[in-house]
Amino acid sequence: MKTKRTMWSVVTLWLVSLVLAACGRAPAGETETVRLAMGFIPNIQFAPFYVAVEKGYFAEEGIQIQFDYGWETDLLKLVGTGELSFVIGSGDQVILARSQGLPVLYVLNWYRRFPVCVVSLDETGIQTPEDLEGRLVGTPVTFGASYIGWRALQEATGLSEQDVELVSIGYTQAAALTEGQVDAAICYTMNEPVQLEVSGEELDIIYVADYINLVSNGLITNDETAAERPELVEGMVRAALRGLAFTLENPDEAFDISRDYVPELAGDQATEEVNRAILDECIEFWRAGSGELGRSRSEDWTASQEVMERMGLIEPGSDVQEMYSNEFVDQVEMP
Repeated sequence: MKTKRTMWSVVTLWLVSLVLAACGRAPAGETETVRLAMGFIPNIQFAPFYVAVEKGYFAEEGIQIQFDYGWETDLLKLVGTGELSFVIGSGDQVILARSQGLPVLYVLNWYRRFPVCVVSLDETGIQTPEDLEGRLVGTPVTFGASYIGWRALQEATGLSEQDVELVSIGYTQAAALTEGQVDAAICYTMNEPVQLEVSGEELDIIYVADYINLVSNGLITNDETAAERPELVEGMVRAALRGLAFTLENPDEAFDISRDYVPELAGDQATEEVNRAILDECIEFWRAGSGELGRSRSEDWTASQEVMERMGLIEPGSDVQEMYSNEFVDQVEMP
């Protein structure tokens, strides 16, 4: 089955954008500088946060954002110990951190569809999970969201470890595929698949979320900040939601805004084309599914926790309800 760019209904998102734009407010007092740890280098995939800065959404909350880039696992430890108050990270890392006694709390869902997939060139004929039997599949690493997504796909479709030969290839998925080193590769949907398609390759993509939807990226704080500074957390959530809603409705302007934050966008036309395609793909994952923007779904958290328990990454018995909260999203005023 070839990949298709589907058009999602934008009526609900348009209404949300209007509502969020109307409900921003500037709290009394001086502006507070907040370090927002991003878990990666400057990237077009952070467009909603760049928009929220440039449109003044954070400023209206009395917040001046300082972007802090770094590796996600290290950043979560800093948030859990109170050295940082906010980080952009994935749900699986929250589950792992909580199991290790780190009191991190996921307060805003960003990716509504889990963005891990298995990619193959069209010529290999791999269109379904069953077609992976007897094939050589490359994984960048054997930990983290991509590997958890792969294991979840196996469980959801009945693929055993013996059915597929899994090999570590590092972050060389595109080259490994085009050079015939592997039959398929585990990727983030908005990275290698987009780059390959822009370069003219025809792909078949198996999306993990078509079989099981796990928790992906969102805004994370810690229990102490949530309890002692709820107005700050609410302000961060509201500003981020406004930035997300604006980006969904105005991708062209969001892309232009991101130029001031992503050095790569100052490159040649080919680089710009790839990045714009990445943003378009991201938008499909940010607006996917049902429910309100920003809200976590309990079924996604439960599915993620159960997969990680069966993988032996965490011990059974953790209370998934302690890992996330919709409280701050619910505080965003609705008509």
